[in-house]
Amino acid sequence: MSHSILRTLACCALLGLAGVGGAQAQTANSAAALPDFTGIVQKNAAAVVHVEAKYTGERQRSTQSMRGQMMPGQGMPNGPEAEILRHFFGMPMMPSPEEQRHTSLGSGFIISPDGYILTNNHVVDHADKVTVRLQDRRTLTAKVVGTDPTYDIALLKVDAGGSLPTVSIGDSRALKPGQWVLAIGSPFGFDYTVTQGIVSAVGRNLGQRDQPYTSFIQTDVPINRGNSGGPLFNLQGQVVGINSQIYSNTGDYMGVSFSIPIDVAMNAVQQLKTKGYVSRGQLGVTVQPVSDDIVKAFKLENGVGAAVVDVNPDSGAGKAGIQSGDIILAYNNHVLQQASDLPPLVGMTKPGSKVPVEVLRNGKKQTFEVTIGEAKRDSNAVDSRTASSPSARSGSAALGLTVQSLDNDTRKQLGLKPGQGVVISDITGSVAGQADLRAGDVILMVNQQKIGSVAEFEVATRDVKAGSTVLLLVRRDNQSQFIGLTVPDNNAPPR
Repeated sequence: MSHSILRTLACCALLGLAGVGGAQAQTANSAAALPDFTGIVQKNAAAVVHVEAKYTGERQRSTQSMRGQMMPGQGMPNGPEAEILRHFFGMPMMPSPEEQRHTSLGSGFIISPDGYILTNNHVVDHADKVTVRLQDRRTLTAKVVGTDPTYDIALLKVDAGGSLPTVSIGDSRALKPGQWVLAIGSPFGFDYTVTQGIVSAVGRNLGQRDQPYTSFIQTDVPINRGNSGGPLFNLQGQVVGINSQIYSNTGDYMGVSFSIPIDVAMNAVQQLKTKGYVSRGQLGVTVQPVSDDIVKAFKLENGVGAAVVDVNPDSGAGKAGIQSGDIILAYNNHVLQQASDLPPLVGMTKPGSKVPVEVLRNGKKQTFEVTIGEAKRDSNAVDSRTASSPSARSGSAALGLTVQSLDNDTRKQLGLKPGQGVVISDITGSVAGQADLRAGDVILMVNQQKIGSVAEFEVATRDVKAGSTVLLLVRRDNQSQFIGLTVPDNNAPPR
């Protein structure tokens, strides 16, 4: 009996060894079929940077969100683990909880040898000071050349005293679901972390509240807070996206990540460099999904396209003859599968262009030639024309802000009258920061005195003294309110 048992065990052992050998061979063959990312990392890591933004007042976190949560870029780990890292290693990327309220961490990448860097707007939004750390551990002060909150793009510039390594720009339009992609960034402040995955979907629109003009690249690449603004590479080592958001109920990675297509980002960069701002096309219609009720009522075959709810009569669509109740089937020869497909296509159209718009009306297809208008500019965007001209700025050091003049075109975009208001270009001190003033806010009055130029602002704030309070009438997002700024009196007795 015992010999029989031993023989059986021995046979099982031999079979097991054979199975292990077969499994090892199979694993080796599978490993040989998987891509090797080391070459991509070695080639591009030096062009990836760690971005740190400092704030004087309370950090105003981005209000953009998804059904889960946007990856804010400024997040750092808390709790016992973070304290252990800080205590034993003194890790500079792990600010204390107090410092976190005034610090935003993210990633970025160098797109030209002269120091232009791309990152997310929400990483540097309203920052008083932005620095980048290179792979060789150099830390450089970065200038925010221009931003576009709508696309969540920020263009930075550093002076490194020489040529810098750059990434290669790819074609995000060529991406297909199932392709391998790679991210390099600083999740939780850990520089040059490499993660990989596949493209889960392309052309993913997150709805009207979350960057409606962006068709995101969806991946399963592990992305966390601090990865914001970092590059997404294809297997050719080319940047095809900017890591921007995650879908999460906890704020951490849950398997679904979103990246801004590099084609959209580079279009924004080109406009920031040449015009100073990003313009987007405007069709002049309000649309909604083609619901089951609309399909039944209009006797449609399916629910593809975008149902026109309202038309601005003075817009290109209105003048071309598009009407409420039309179903837009195609825009500029791009077939619409759903209503959310339309805004990104319109936004990327150059204002003034004429494009064909195919609609379904009363069961018949019609095509209209529409002249595309220009969408209203984002009032919170940093204009590179003024951001690159320090001599055009002025302000009061005591109030902790600087201002710049507005041209009449910008005033018109903001709904202001000619000669009305100056815009805050920088928050430079704690007084304005603690009052929640932001770059992009428009100052209409100082102590009930109307302001229409930098010179008038200088005169109105010239005699500001310690301990005094200045009342500003500030306009933000089409709403105005009075905000009082009290200049600290350093000689006042402690309370």
